[in-house]
Formats: sequence, structure tokens, C-alpha cells
Amino acid sequence: MLQDFTDRHSDLPDCIDGLQTPCLLLDEGRLDANVARMRAHLDACNVAFRPHLKTAKSLDVTQRVLPHPSGPATVSTLKEAEIFAKAGVKDMIYAVGIAPAKLPRVLALRRAGIDLAILADCRVQAEAIAAASADGPPLPTLIEIDCDGHRSGLVPEDAAEIVAVGRILDAAGALRGVLTHAGGSYGDRTPDACAASAARERAGAVAAAEHLRGAGLPCPVVSVGSTPTAASGADFAGITEVRAGVFMFFDLVQAGIGVCTTDDIALSVLTSVIGHRRDKGWIIVDAGWMAMSRDLGTADQPVNQFYGLVCGPDGVPIPDLVMVAANQEHGILACRPGRPTALPDLPVGARLRILPNHACATAAQHDGYVVVRAGSDRIHGYWPRFGGW
Repeated sequence: MLQDFTDRHSDLPDCIDGLQTPCLLLDEGRLDANVARMRAHLDACNVAFRPHLKTAKSLDVTQRVLPHPSGPATVSTLKEAEIFAKAGVKDMIYAVGIAPAKLPRVLALRRAGIDLAILADCRVQAEAIAAASADGPPLPTLIEIDCDGHRSGLVPEDAAEIVAVGRILDAAGALRGVLTHAGGSYGDRTPDACAASAARERAGAVAAAEHLRGAGLPCPVVSVGSTPTAASGADFAGITEVRAGVFMFFDLVQAGIGVCTTDDIALSVLTSVIGHRRDKGWIIVDAGWMAMSRDLGTADQPVNQFYGLVCGPDGVPIPDLVMVAANQEHGILACRPGRPTALPDLPVGARLRILPNHACATAAQHDGYVVVRAGSDRIHGYWPRFGGW
């Protein structure tokens, strides 16, 4: 499959003017800088890093992100685990609560020598894992903790249930530790708020680990992570590893939270002007929601970027020009409502780049990344990506 992608793009032009639109651009320099900055921060905090590969779903990006070719890594689908395992990644956490019907695939990876850990947050899952472990190698499992009411997991205060799930797993030789994700941090708006979310995340994970240890159960792994808290946390005492994923590309949601600027966003969609509705103040482009996704993650932030922030072909934002609406294959650009900005004169055929609200969702609309570097219109390669579960 990956070879098919490469073959289809073996005749890439030398510069972006020759590309068919819409297509996905990845700024290699910004990617590398984002990765280096996160590594340096976590190294200074003396905590291990387990990058999340769900955003990129790309072997080429993975080579630049992982601390070592064999890992550690985080994945969000078993398809990711299977593909990255074939590429030599040996240490992974599947960071989604396990559906019992997926356990045979987990067992197959374990038997192939992959140290794949899974998640559980209830006795039913733990019992299914224990039963599957009885028929093969133990399935190392982390108990999922809900540190902020954002998603799934046991709350840190529920010591009885955490211990009950832990005992089931430990009896099967499957208990590895606890894991939490501070998804509520996506609602933060200031550095202080992000730092507070990081502190709550750490406290919740450490409390859950102490419940297990206090009951005489092992808890070697205490795993936390989200891009805002990974980037903002200063104290990781009691934490063994930090996970983060979207940091490698960043996006407008992360810029709105305050953990990056638009100059750090490595991902953009190249599009062409295909028409105008001057009576409505619209410019029409060939990138609709099939190219950008339907994600409106900045709608509740102080600055609403609608479906994306519009840049010139050089990647520099055009002041107050946004994609205000999206049909399947049509994007509608207009001046930001309430701003006295004149609509730029962009003729049919003009090239633009649009920064996405949510890098994961936008990347998922494309089969690969056209690699570029800031300040240049030259193309430096094509990195395929994959989807599926």
C-alpha cells in the first residue's frame, strides 16, 4: 500500500506551482524544530518521552519523532501498531480502551515480539484481558484514569475500583500501571491554565498509582500526556513518561491555546482560487471539507479561525482572511467578520495555503505529505501516510 502511494507521486514537480490542488504540504524545518523543542523541554524535566504517532500515521515522520527506531511510541489504532511493528517499532501503547474482540490482534503482535500494552478502565475489560492472557502471553495493561472529566477512565478518587481492576489484571500477570490524558487542556487559553492542567494531570495519575501500590499491587508505569500539558508542565515528579502527538505539526487550536504560534504550524493545505462571488465578498477555492475536514475546533476560542487561516503561497498568513464555509469540494474565503479588511485581489488560478484547525483531522483527508521548507517553493519529497483501524 505504501509503495503504491510512492509510485503515484514519483513524478512530483520541482516546485509547488506544479502541484495539483488540493494537496497537503508539510514544512520539514518546522516539524524538526517542533520535535526538538518538545524533546529539550522533557529532557530538562527529566522525564521519558513516548511520542504519539496518531497525528502523522507516516513512517517518514516517525523516523524523525521517535527517541529510537524501536520506540517507545503511542498509537491510537491497531493498524498503526501493525504497520509500525513491521517497520521495527517494538515498544508501543495502544492508547484507546480495548474492545475484547480486538484482543486476538493484540496477542498476535505480542507473539511476534512486540511489547504492545493496552488500556482498560473497568472490570469487564480486565476480565476479558485476563481470559485472553490465560491462552497466551500476558497482555500488559494500563488502567485508564480520567484526570479532568474529559473522556473515559476511572476517576483518581475511586480507589476501590482502581484496586479492583488492578487485582484482576495482576492475577493474570497483566498489570503494568496507569495512564491518563488531560484532554480538558484543550479548553485552556493561557500558559497558567495549561500549567494548572498539567499539575492536575500529574496529581491524578500519581494518586491512582499510589492506590495500587498501597494495595500491594505493582505500578511500574505512570503515563500522562497531551500536547498542551506536555509543553507546559514543569513538575513531572512521580511520572515515568509523557505522551504527546499533535505537537509535531501543531495547528490553529494549539495556537489558540497558546502553546505555539502560527509560525510553528508545519501543516497546510495548498489550494487554488477557482472563482469569485464579489456580490458576497467571497473567494472560492478548490479545498472544501474533503481537504480540510469539518473540524471547527477554534469556534469557542477568543479568535475563531472558522475552517482555516488563509496564507499566501509562501505560508505567511494574509491578515484576516479565513475560510468561512466549506462544501465538499469548495472552500469559501472571506474577510473575518467584524474586521474592516479589504478582500485581497486574488485571480483565478492563484495559489494559497490554508492552516488547519486540527492537524490530525486535516491530515486524515490526504494520502501523504508533500515536503517543503519555509522560504522556498521547492519540493523536497513525498512522505506517504496511511489510515484505517
